[in-house]
Amino acid sequence: QVQLVESGGGLVQPGESLRLSCAASATTFSTYTMAWYRQAPRRQRELVAFIASEGTTNYAESVKGRFAISRDNTKNTVWLQMNSLKPEDTAAYYCNAKWPVIGGFGEAWGQGTQVTVSS
Repeated sequence: QVQLVESGGGLVQPGESLRLSCAASATTFSTYTMAWYRQAPRRQRELVAFIASEGTTNYAESVKGRFAISRDNTKNTVWLQMNSLKPEDTAAYYCNAKWPVIGGFGEAWGQGTQVTVSS
């Protein structure tokens, strides 16, 4: 069973930066599509960014130009660099992994890490 452990959340002021990390316990991490989602109170969970196994990335419009997702397959780790943070970025951030299996895909979620942007 794949386990994902996030870290790096915290309280920052608007305009500051944070870097989230997600470490995966997986032997085939390089084949996974990794993603970051977030969920603010009373809102649905939304995709923030993903990075495919070959390195292709995609971002939500609200974070383009400010956030960057990256991965190191030798460390089984994915990061989310968040710059120019805004109060509306406040949410619980979740790491997600997807991998192909016969007939569909497998999926795992981390426990979440809180990011609060406030002055």
